[in-house]
Amino acid sequence: MGSLSRRNFLMRLAATGGSAAVYQGLLGLGLLPTQATADEWDVAPASKPLRILILGGGLSGLIAGFELHRRGYQVEILEASHRVGGRNLTVRSGDLIDEIGNRQTCTFDKDPNLYFNAGPARIPAHHQRVLGYCQELGVPLEVFVNYNGQAWVHDDKLLDGRRVRLREYVTDARGFLAEMLTKNLDSRAIDQPMTSGDAERLRDFLRRFGDLSAAGEYGGSSRAGYVNGGFLAPAIKKETMEFPELLAADFWRLGMNFAEGETMTAPLMQIVGGNDGIVRALEAKLDGRIRYQAQVTGIQLTDSDVRVRYLAAGEEQDTRADYCLNCIPGPLLAGIESNFPEPYRALMSNLPRGHLIKVAFQAKERFWERELIYGGISWTSDPIQQLVYPSGGLQGGKGVLLGAYIFNRDNALRFTHMSHEERVAEAIKQGEKLHPGYGDYMECGASVAWWNMNHQLGCAAHVANNENDQALSQLKAPVGRHILMGDQTTYHSGWQEGAIGSAHVALQTLNDLILNHA
Repeated sequence: MGSLSRRNFLMRLAATGGSAAVYQGLLGLGLLPTQATADEWDVAPASKPLRILILGGGLSGLIAGFELHRRGYQVEILEASHRVGGRNLTVRSGDLIDEIGNRQTCTFDKDPNLYFNAGPARIPAHHQRVLGYCQELGVPLEVFVNYNGQAWVHDDKLLDGRRVRLREYVTDARGFLAEMLTKNLDSRAIDQPMTSGDAERLRDFLRRFGDLSAAGEYGGSSRAGYVNGGFLAPAIKKETMEFPELLAADFWRLGMNFAEGETMTAPLMQIVGGNDGIVRALEAKLDGRIRYQAQVTGIQLTDSDVRVRYLAAGEEQDTRADYCLNCIPGPLLAGIESNFPEPYRALMSNLPRGHLIKVAFQAKERFWERELIYGGISWTSDPIQQLVYPSGGLQGGKGVLLGAYIFNRDNALRFTHMSHEERVAEAIKQGEKLHPGYGDYMECGASVAWWNMNHQLGCAAHVANNENDQALSQLKAPVGRHILMGDQTTYHSGWQEGAIGSAHVALQTLNDLILNHA
């Protein structure tokens, strides 16, 4: 057998396993730096009594508390809400949805399969921090079905609004595009008439199909994944391959567009019984060290400590700590009385507030499975955007369907200003276009507008790569004995991996501060 170069090996790997396989091959050959792991940060065990105060019981706060507690530090977490987890919120029967102006109590049946992940729903395979803690804490996982060719596509401009299977739309779109391009390889077809409108729509279609620039040029895409970065450092895109190399592989015949996106590539996972399983496991490890419904009202930094004032049971109380880690959302933190430097406060107040909306329904039977849909997502041009089918509890009795996942800003804000009852009614009305008779199956609903959620007032900060390098560096740098963390201080906002990574960075920063003050 002749020698096999690294390039040829990777080309064959691409033909059989796609970009994900190539990425793992590059890691195996030592051609890429690995993901950040627990080995890249450290906090020495406490050598003397040190009190660490953590403001906010979001995932970064819980991870930091867990790691510090098991190293012997005195840890206390102040959480403003009645629950910990922050935006990791799973709603079940009897749970309070603490949305300002739309407070609800969930009326789902008491059943382990009837829950609604109002926050994170997916765990990508390369989010090794999340998966590592799930394994360590004994939190069970199952597959999350993100792509399902049997799901529906609806658009009022397509076939007079008739729904079609996702696989039909994709197959026909590719087929007709291939036909048009093939015909144009024949010089005789170039002279066939095409209206200016057709030409412009085709150009726009090709730009979106190929992720081209406005000038119609291809310069690489995040769909192929990153060489490095994208979590705690700016992302570096992979170099593009030559087109003859792409055509030499067979990946384009089937898998090229099966699932796209750095965080959407199969396999994806979810926590069995609800994605707050990791929150509940960390909460158990921190029993007695979390103070609930303790809303921070003041922070004062001194040379020797951090002093915090908070409201609990209607009374203001004071506490102090040697150091403070803080994952309170920046726009809220900026409004708390403090002696933070004004530029630092301005950076926090300028962090954007996400506006996502989710509406879920308990259905009296899993009617979508009769339509051959087991997990996955249906898409509609209506404002509800997505219907997401449960990946667990297959072929069971009742089921909880995500009846709207709205990330278009204008539509999300319109739903945000609705009452809960109005959201439910509108989501059912629009869902009828995807599933005729839809409303007849729905027994009750739950909705979450993150813009309105108490103690959050928004979700993912959506910091764009390379645009706010200096701001992010300043936000995660210590101010005295105070360290800000949370996914808001990373390039991977909106994901649990970003939150955990930020906690690891904050812990390393804390370790350095302790050593400097020793």
